[in-house]
Amino acid sequence: MKSSSPLQLSLPVSLPDDETFYSYYPAAGNDELIQSLQDCAQGKAKQAVFVWGPEKSGRTHLMHAACAQANDVDRSSFYIPLGIHASISTALLEGLENVDLVCIDDVDAIAGHPLWEEAIFDLYNRLIEQSHSALIVSAKVSPSDSGFMLPDLVSRMQWGLNYQLQPMADDEKLAALQRRSAMRGLQLPDDVGRFLLNRLARDLRTLFDVLDRLDKASLIHQRKLTIPFVKEMLRL
Repeated sequence: MKSSSPLQLSLPVSLPDDETFYSYYPAAGNDELIQSLQDCAQGKAKQAVFVWGPEKSGRTHLMHAACAQANDVDRSSFYIPLGIHASISTALLEGLENVDLVCIDDVDAIAGHPLWEEAIFDLYNRLIEQSHSALIVSAKVSPSDSGFMLPDLVSRMQWGLNYQLQPMADDEKLAALQRRSAMRGLQLPDDVGRFLLNRLARDLRTLFDVLDRLDKASLIHQRKLTIPFVKEMLRL
């Protein structure tokens, strides 16, 4: 396996090993987006892809999945979550034009920060000139609505492919929960899954976190997932 950039070691973040394309359940209308991300990860396309969708919509899962797939095919990757930009330095971006896949998450978090906007703009230019790396960028909103002060940065982000991540219907969320459960050897009955959807926040991040808690509780108490058991464990 080809290692990620050495700079990755200085980031206070690690990539989860369970967020892959296999564990991602795609909502209807996202097939072209996912194919483009996989092409970038596998080196089939040297391009920039901008993905936007609301918080907890699955953007970060897709970024992690792209890095995992790149490393699986012996390509280097670098993931940087700009939601933590206040605790890191723009120096982390130096040399990234030599990495096969660069994933920048929550890029709109640096809107209004001139040093970061200039640094991201310069990185875009280096990646374009190098024609070596693929770039995936995510945000909550489209480039034109991200609030960047640097007009040229908006223009750069509109270069390449732009996708709005389509939201999941409830049936798709249930299927995603059941896929994640099956990966853990846990059976999630339809009625229990729908109970969770009706009683909890509907974003998948929250639902997956709760499912992880229920998985551990099921192992400890040696009980199957039923609505009474879920009510007891979650105090609902």
